[in-house]
Amino acid sequence: MGRSPIEFFLKMKLHSDLPVYKSCYDLLLEIFLFTKEFTREYKYTVGESLKKETIDLLTLIFRANSRSDKNAVLQQARESIEVIRLLIRLMKDLKQINLKRFVTINQKVEAVSKQLTGWQKSQK
Repeated sequence: MGRSPIEFFLKMKLHSDLPVYKSCYDLLLEIFLFTKEFTREYKYTVGESLKKETIDLLTLIFRANSRSDKNAVLQQARESIEVIRLLIRLMKDLKQINLKRFVTINQKVEAVSKQLTGWQKSQK
């Protein structure tokens, strides 16, 4: 027998208390900081895409936390973090991010990715 809506709500953590949400928010802050340094050509194209994709990822984390069936939303979130990873690598290859910053940002991406994977596995 399933939980009542009240029991579900009481057991649900606030999305802002989730470690994955906090890690993703830290990633978003870092992205806002380093995209300022992009050349004009990339700042308003790839830079904006990176920001939007990361904000969308935060939204997906919120949605997953508020649903009883999280798998589909968590899969979308995992796909989103891979798009973010790809865009960051592209910016490194186009010399918009130096190696030191790339390593730092990639560690944040990896932290979010691992947490999303663990969360999804715990749902099975």
